[in-house]
Amino acid sequence: MPDILSFGEPLLEFNQRPGTTPPLYLKGHGGDTSNAAIAAARQGASVGYVTGIGADTFGEDFLALWRAENVDTSTVKVDAQAHTGIYFVTHTEKGHAFTYFRVGSAASRIAPADMPDAAIRAAKILHLSGISQAISGSAADAGFHAIRVAREAGVRVSYDTNLRLRLWELARARAVIHAAIAMADIALPSYDDSVALTGLDQPDAIADFYLRLGCKLVALKLGREGVLLADATARERIDGRVVEAVDATGAGDTFAGAFLARLVAGDPPREAAAYANAAAALATTGFGAVAPIPRAAEVRAFLKG
Repeated sequence: MPDILSFGEPLLEFNQRPGTTPPLYLKGHGGDTSNAAIAAARQGASVGYVTGIGADTFGEDFLALWRAENVDTSTVKVDAQAHTGIYFVTHTEKGHAFTYFRVGSAASRIAPADMPDAAIRAAKILHLSGISQAISGSAADAGFHAIRVAREAGVRVSYDTNLRLRLWELARARAVIHAAIAMADIALPSYDDSVALTGLDQPDAIADFYLRLGCKLVALKLGREGVLLADATARERIDGRVVEAVDATGAGDTFAGAFLARLVAGDPPREAAAYANAAAALATTGFGAVAPIPRAAEVRAFLKG
Protein backbone atom coordinates (compact mmCIF):
# COMPACT_ATOMS: atom_id res chain seq x y z
CA MET A 1 0.00 0.00 0.00
CA PRO A 2 1.26 3.56 -0.74
CA ASP A 3 2.76 5.65 2.07
CA ILE A 4 1.12 8.85 0.77
CA LEU A 5 -2.48 8.76 -0.41
CA SER A 6 -3.72 11.88 -2.21
CA PHE A 7 -7.43 12.56 -2.80
CA GLY A 8 -8.95 15.00 -5.26
CA GLU A 9 -9.83 15.93 -8.81
CA PRO A 10 -7.75 15.57 -11.97
CA LEU A 11 -8.48 17.88 -14.90
CA LEU A 12 -7.23 17.45 -18.43
CA GLU A 13 -5.95 20.79 -19.73
CA PHE A 14 -6.23 22.30 -23.19
CA ASN A 15 -4.04 25.40 -23.34
CA GLN A 16 -4.35 27.72 -26.32
CA ARG A 17 -1.15 28.43 -28.19
CA PRO A 18 -0.96 32.24 -28.54
CA GLY A 19 -1.00 33.59 -32.07
CA THR A 20 -2.51 30.55 -33.75
CA THR A 21 -5.39 30.99 -36.21
CA PRO A 22 -7.60 29.07 -35.89
CA PRO A 23 -6.65 28.59 -32.23
CA LEU A 24 -4.69 25.43 -31.45
CA TYR A 25 -4.74 23.89 -27.99
CA LEU A 26 -1.98 21.88 -26.35
CA LYS A 27 -3.01 19.00 -24.12
CA GLY A 28 -1.73 18.92 -20.56
CA HIS A 29 -2.63 17.65 -17.11
CA GLY A 30 -3.92 19.54 -14.08
CA GLY A 31 -5.51 19.01 -10.71
CA ASP A 32 -3.83 20.16 -7.51
CA THR A 33 -3.72 16.88 -5.61
CA SER A 34 -2.75 14.95 -8.73
CA ASN A 35 0.15 17.38 -9.21
CA ALA A 36 1.13 16.91 -5.56
CA ALA A 37 1.03 13.13 -5.92
CA ILE A 38 3.32 13.28 -8.96
CA ALA A 39 5.67 15.67 -7.16
CA ALA A 40 5.91 13.28 -4.21
CA ALA A 41 6.51 10.31 -6.52
CA ARG A 42 9.28 12.17 -8.35
CA GLN A 43 11.04 12.59 -5.02
CA GLY A 44 10.99 8.82 -4.58
CA ALA A 45 7.96 8.46 -2.28
CA SER A 46 5.43 5.64 -2.49
CA VAL A 47 2.24 7.41 -3.60
CA GLY A 48 -1.33 6.54 -4.55
CA TYR A 49 -4.21 8.63 -5.86
CA VAL A 50 -7.89 8.50 -4.90
CA THR A 51 -10.30 9.95 -7.44
CA GLY A 52 -12.93 9.26 -10.06
CA ILE A 53 -12.39 9.40 -13.82
CA GLY A 54 -14.69 8.72 -16.73
CA ALA A 55 -14.52 5.62 -18.88
CA ASP A 56 -13.25 7.83 -21.68
CA THR A 57 -10.11 8.77 -23.57
CA PHE A 58 -9.25 11.53 -21.09
CA GLY A 59 -9.51 9.13 -18.18
CA GLU A 60 -7.24 6.68 -19.97
CA ASP A 61 -4.79 9.52 -20.51
CA PHE A 62 -4.61 10.18 -16.78
CA LEU A 63 -4.18 6.50 -15.98
CA ALA A 64 -1.25 6.39 -18.38
CA LEU A 65 0.26 9.51 -16.79
CA TRP A 66 0.01 8.21 -13.22
CA ARG A 67 1.42 4.83 -14.13
CA ALA A 68 4.33 6.47 -15.95
CA GLU A 69 4.95 8.58 -12.85
CA ASN A 70 4.79 5.58 -10.47
CA VAL A 71 1.58 6.78 -8.83
CA ASP A 72 -0.53 3.81 -7.72
CA THR A 73 -3.94 3.78 -9.45
CA SER A 74 -5.60 0.94 -7.56
CA THR A 75 -7.80 3.46 -5.71
CA VAL A 76 -8.93 5.27 -8.87
CA LYS A 77 -12.61 4.66 -9.64
CA VAL A 78 -13.58 4.47 -13.31
CA ASP A 79 -17.17 5.73 -13.69
CA ALA A 80 -18.91 4.68 -16.89
CA GLN A 81 -21.75 7.12 -16.18
CA ALA A 82 -19.65 10.30 -15.93
CA HIS A 83 -16.89 12.15 -17.74
CA THR A 84 -13.36 13.13 -16.80
CA GLY A 85 -13.11 16.82 -15.95
CA ILE A 86 -11.43 19.17 -18.44
CA TYR A 87 -10.62 22.84 -18.74
CA PHE A 88 -9.51 25.24 -21.46
CA VAL A 89 -7.03 28.10 -21.12
CA THR A 90 -7.66 30.90 -23.61
CA HIS A 91 -5.25 33.80 -24.13
CA THR A 92 -6.53 37.27 -25.03
CA GLU A 93 -5.31 40.87 -24.80
CA LYS A 94 -6.74 40.94 -21.27
CA GLY A 95 -4.72 37.93 -20.20
CA HIS A 96 -5.60 34.25 -19.87
CA ALA A 97 -9.05 32.93 -19.05
CA PHE A 98 -10.12 29.53 -17.75
CA THR A 99 -13.22 27.65 -18.88
CA TYR A 100 -14.07 24.54 -16.85
CA PHE A 101 -16.18 21.52 -17.70
CA ARG A 102 -16.21 19.75 -14.34
CA VAL A 103 -19.88 19.78 -13.24
CA GLY A 104 -21.05 16.17 -13.02
CA SER A 105 -17.55 14.83 -13.58
CA ALA A 106 -16.57 11.43 -12.23
CA ALA A 107 -14.46 13.07 -9.50
CA SER A 108 -17.37 15.25 -8.38
CA ARG A 109 -19.55 12.13 -7.97
CA ILE A 110 -17.20 10.56 -5.42
CA ALA A 111 -19.02 9.87 -2.13
CA PRO A 112 -18.00 8.51 1.30
CA ALA A 113 -18.85 4.95 0.22
CA ASP A 114 -16.23 5.23 -2.53
CA MET A 115 -13.39 5.96 -0.13
CA PRO A 116 -10.76 3.16 0.09
CA ASP A 117 -10.77 2.83 3.87
CA ALA A 118 -8.21 0.00 3.96
CA ALA A 119 -5.73 1.95 1.84
CA ILE A 120 -6.21 5.04 4.00
CA ARG A 121 -5.56 3.05 7.17
CA ALA A 122 -2.40 1.58 5.63
CA ALA A 123 -0.97 4.94 4.57
CA LYS A 124 1.37 7.19 6.52
CA ILE A 125 -0.11 10.46 5.24
CA LEU A 126 -3.49 11.30 3.70
CA HIS A 127 -3.39 14.48 1.59
CA LEU A 128 -6.36 16.51 0.33
CA SER A 129 -7.28 20.11 -0.38
CA GLY A 130 -10.02 22.69 -0.50
CA ILE A 131 -10.62 21.83 -4.14
CA SER A 132 -11.03 18.16 -3.21
CA GLN A 133 -14.03 19.17 -1.13
CA ALA A 134 -15.31 22.14 -3.16
CA ILE A 135 -16.29 20.25 -6.30
CA SER A 136 -19.49 18.81 -4.80
CA GLY A 137 -21.33 18.12 -1.58
CA SER A 138 -20.62 14.40 -1.84
CA ALA A 139 -16.91 15.07 -2.39
CA ALA A 140 -16.87 17.30 0.71
CA ASP A 141 -18.47 14.49 2.71
CA ALA A 142 -16.00 11.99 1.24
CA GLY A 143 -13.11 14.19 2.34
CA PHE A 144 -14.36 14.32 5.92
CA HIS A 145 -14.94 10.57 5.89
CA ALA A 146 -11.38 9.98 4.72
CA ILE A 147 -10.01 12.30 7.41
CA ARG A 148 -11.96 10.48 10.12
CA VAL A 149 -10.71 7.08 8.91
CA ALA A 150 -7.14 8.37 8.87
CA ARG A 151 -7.38 9.87 12.36
CA GLU A 152 -8.83 6.69 13.83
CA ALA A 153 -5.92 4.73 12.33
CA GLY A 154 -3.24 7.18 13.48
CA VAL A 155 -2.49 8.28 9.92
CA ARG A 156 -1.35 11.88 9.57
CA VAL A 157 -3.62 14.20 7.58
CA SER A 158 -2.26 16.96 5.31
CA TYR A 159 -4.53 19.72 4.02
CA ASP A 160 -3.81 22.37 1.38
CA THR A 161 -6.30 25.26 1.36
CA ASN A 162 -6.27 25.85 -2.43
CA LEU A 163 -9.23 28.24 -2.31
CA ARG A 164 -11.24 28.53 -5.53
CA LEU A 165 -14.15 30.93 -5.13
CA ARG A 166 -15.57 29.94 -8.51
CA LEU A 167 -16.43 26.61 -6.89
CA TRP A 168 -18.12 27.80 -3.70
CA GLU A 169 -19.09 30.82 -1.63
CA LEU A 170 -16.48 32.17 0.75
CA ALA A 171 -18.62 31.49 3.83
CA ARG A 172 -18.97 27.79 2.96
CA ALA A 173 -15.31 27.56 1.98
CA ARG A 174 -14.31 28.97 5.36
CA ALA A 175 -16.57 26.57 7.24
CA VAL A 176 -15.41 23.44 5.40
CA ILE A 177 -11.72 24.28 5.14
CA HIS A 178 -11.44 25.39 8.76
CA ALA A 179 -13.27 22.27 9.95
CA ALA A 180 -10.94 20.07 7.90
CA ILE A 181 -7.78 21.80 9.09
CA ALA A 182 -8.99 21.47 12.68
CA MET A 183 -8.88 17.70 12.10
CA ALA A 184 -5.58 17.73 10.20
CA ASP A 185 -2.00 17.31 11.42
CA ILE A 186 -0.35 19.38 8.68
CA ALA A 187 -1.76 22.59 7.18
CA LEU A 188 -0.33 23.83 3.87
CA PRO A 189 -2.09 27.15 3.27
CA SER A 190 -0.95 29.78 0.79
CA TYR A 191 -0.72 33.39 1.89
CA ASP A 192 -3.38 34.72 -0.50
CA ASP A 193 -5.82 31.95 0.44
CA SER A 194 -5.23 32.63 4.11
CA VAL A 195 -5.91 36.34 3.84
CA ALA A 196 -9.31 35.57 2.29
CA LEU A 197 -10.12 32.74 4.66
CA THR A 198 -8.96 34.27 7.95
CA GLY A 199 -9.15 38.03 7.38
CA LEU A 200 -5.57 38.29 8.66
CA ASP A 201 -2.59 39.62 6.71
CA GLN A 202 0.42 38.97 8.96
CA PRO A 203 2.12 35.60 8.39
CA ASP A 204 2.68 34.96 12.11
CA ALA A 205 -0.95 35.73 12.90
CA ILE A 206 -2.08 33.41 10.13
CA ALA A 207 0.12 30.61 11.45
CA ASP A 208 -1.27 31.17 14.94
CA PHE A 209 -4.82 31.00 13.58
CA TYR A 210 -4.29 27.57 12.02
CA LEU A 211 -2.45 26.24 15.05
CA ARG A 212 -5.32 27.32 17.28
CA LEU A 213 -7.71 25.39 15.06
CA GLY A 214 -5.88 22.26 16.18
CA CYS A 215 -3.38 21.22 13.51
CA LYS A 216 0.12 20.46 14.74
CA LEU A 217 2.26 21.88 11.94
CA VAL A 218 1.74 24.82 9.58
CA ALA A 219 3.78 25.48 6.45
CA LEU A 220 2.50 28.83 5.19
CA LYS A 221 3.50 29.23 1.55
CA LEU A 222 4.63 32.77 0.80
CA GLY A 223 5.51 32.48 -2.89
CA ARG A 224 8.81 34.15 -3.72
CA GLU A 225 9.23 35.02 -0.05
CA GLY A 226 9.56 31.35 0.87
CA VAL A 227 7.67 29.64 3.66
CA LEU A 228 6.86 30.16 7.33
CA LEU A 229 7.08 26.90 9.24
CA ALA A 230 5.40 26.85 12.64
CA ASP A 231 4.30 24.47 15.36
CA ALA A 232 3.23 24.97 18.97
CA THR A 233 6.78 25.50 20.23
CA ALA A 234 8.73 27.24 17.47
CA ARG A 235 8.61 28.87 14.06
CA GLU A 236 11.09 29.65 11.32
CA ARG A 237 11.05 31.63 8.08
CA ILE A 238 12.71 29.82 5.18
CA ASP A 239 13.67 32.26 2.44
CA GLY A 240 12.57 31.76 -1.14
CA ARG A 241 15.05 30.52 -3.74
CA VAL A 242 16.08 32.80 -6.61
CA VAL A 243 15.35 31.36 -10.05
CA GLU A 244 14.32 32.63 -13.47
CA ALA A 245 10.62 31.94 -13.04
CA VAL A 246 8.39 31.76 -16.10
CA ASP A 247 5.23 30.03 -14.83
CA ALA A 248 4.10 29.51 -11.24
CA THR A 249 1.41 26.97 -12.18
CA GLY A 250 1.59 24.03 -9.80
CA ALA A 251 4.41 25.43 -7.66
CA GLY A 252 2.35 25.16 -4.48
CA ASP A 253 1.37 21.60 -5.38
CA THR A 254 5.03 20.75 -5.95
CA PHE A 255 5.84 22.14 -2.51
CA ALA A 256 3.11 20.00 -0.94
CA GLY A 257 4.20 16.78 -2.62
CA ALA A 258 7.90 17.31 -2.00
CA PHE A 259 7.31 18.32 1.63
CA LEU A 260 5.24 15.22 2.37
CA ALA A 261 7.72 12.98 0.55
CA ARG A 262 10.56 14.20 2.72
CA LEU A 263 8.50 13.91 5.93
CA VAL A 264 7.73 10.29 5.06
CA ALA A 265 11.42 9.75 4.36
CA GLY A 266 12.17 10.85 7.92
CA ASP A 267 13.36 14.43 7.49
CA PRO A 268 12.63 16.89 10.30
CA PRO A 269 10.00 19.47 9.22
CA ARG A 270 12.60 22.24 8.77
CA GLU A 271 14.71 20.14 6.38
CA ALA A 272 11.60 18.92 4.55
CA ALA A 273 10.37 22.49 4.10
CA ALA A 274 13.74 23.73 2.81
CA TYR A 275 13.82 20.86 0.31
CA ALA A 276 10.22 21.49 -0.78
CA ASN A 277 10.91 25.22 -1.11
CA ALA A 278 13.71 24.44 -3.55
CA ALA A 279 11.54 21.97 -5.49
CA ALA A 280 8.74 24.56 -5.80
CA ALA A 281 11.18 27.17 -7.07
CA LEU A 282 12.48 24.81 -9.75
CA ALA A 283 8.88 24.04 -10.79
CA THR A 284 8.45 27.70 -11.82
CA THR A 285 11.28 27.54 -14.37
CA GLY A 286 9.18 25.68 -16.94
CA PHE A 287 5.67 25.89 -18.35
CA GLY A 288 2.71 23.84 -17.19
CA ALA A 289 1.83 22.08 -13.97
CA VAL A 290 3.48 18.67 -14.44
CA ALA A 291 6.40 18.87 -16.88
CA PRO A 292 8.63 21.17 -14.77
CA ILE A 293 8.16 19.31 -11.47
CA PRO A 294 11.75 18.38 -10.59
CA ARG A 295 13.05 14.99 -9.58
CA ALA A 296 15.08 14.38 -6.47
CA ALA A 297 18.48 14.58 -8.19
CA GLU A 298 17.64 18.02 -9.61
CA VAL A 299 16.52 19.31 -6.23
CA ARG A 300 19.65 17.97 -4.50
CA ALA A 301 21.89 19.58 -7.10
CA PHE A 302 20.05 22.89 -6.74
CA LEU A 303 20.38 22.82 -2.97
CA LYS A 304 24.12 22.15 -3.23
CA GLY A 305 24.57 24.98 -5.73
